[in-house]
Amino acid sequence: MKAQIDMAVLNERFRSDDNCREYLEGLRWPDGVRCLRCESDRISRIDTRKLYQCMSCGHQFSVTAGTIFHDTRLPLWKWFSAVYLIGESKKGISSNQLKRMLGVSYKTAWYLSHRIRAAMKDEAAPLLSGIVEVDEAYIGGKRKGVGQGSKKHRTMVLGAVARGGEVRLKVDKRNDRKTLHGFIRSVVADDAEAIMTDDWHPYKGIGDANTRHEIINHTQEEWVRGQVHTNTVEGVWSLLKRSVVGSYHQLSAKHLQAYADEMAFRYNNRQNPFLFRDAMLRLIRSGNLPYQALIAN
Repeated sequence: MKAQIDMAVLNERFRSDDNCREYLEGLRWPDGVRCLRCESDRISRIDTRKLYQCMSCGHQFSVTAGTIFHDTRLPLWKWFSAVYLIGESKKGISSNQLKRMLGVSYKTAWYLSHRIRAAMKDEAAPLLSGIVEVDEAYIGGKRKGVGQGSKKHRTMVLGAVARGGEVRLKVDKRNDRKTLHGFIRSVVADDAEAIMTDDWHPYKGIGDANTRHEIINHTQEEWVRGQVHTNTVEGVWSLLKRSVVGSYHQLSAKHLQAYADEMAFRYNNRQNPFLFRDAMLRLIRSGNLPYQALIAN
């Protein structure tokens, strides 16, 4: 399906902050503006100050109040462009690229990217059902004197993806039974049809009466056995690793979960014709992320 908004439409439709505010109003209050304090619909507009005033309780507020856009110094059209570019770039887009495209400083582009990523995180994602593939990937740069197969200096990402459905990604520290089984139970429905994994021994025992556990033996060079494979989740790792190498070039383990959340949002909305709208709804419902919180140890 064709995306509802492309870059040309975006630039034409949201070339002023007034256009952006009108769009945000429609998203936030599709049935008409309501007071943020008392929820009354008796609202008057103070156009000269870009504010609403509640005729019931007297409260004044703006369309950006209580959202990630509150008190931003960046023009809203630049926010809109950043959301579009991050959402539509299959392999992601670096802060340096956003800096060049939006005409902002690197610090502004970096902070903007992270606030958008934080809003894209799905805190209430439904459990995966059907046939679910589970695997781990290790993200990190090469170290001199360390073999290519070594996991030292790399960060583990756990992944579960329903065939034809959504993905769940989580950065963690250990690939032991407790960690892997805990992750699977947290993202896979109890009545899922099957869980597909490789032959890493801590996965053993994850099946039950409701869900069978199928193992593909990678150590014996087995990659597909009928419907048994982990090719879907391997495709997810390919996307994530190409994002790191091709777009971000390098990133810290501290922020890897945020990049994983961004990639999961794009993957889960890969067939969504309303991707931009739904991303903007996430930002409206998201509070601000302080800069100091991002750079804290």
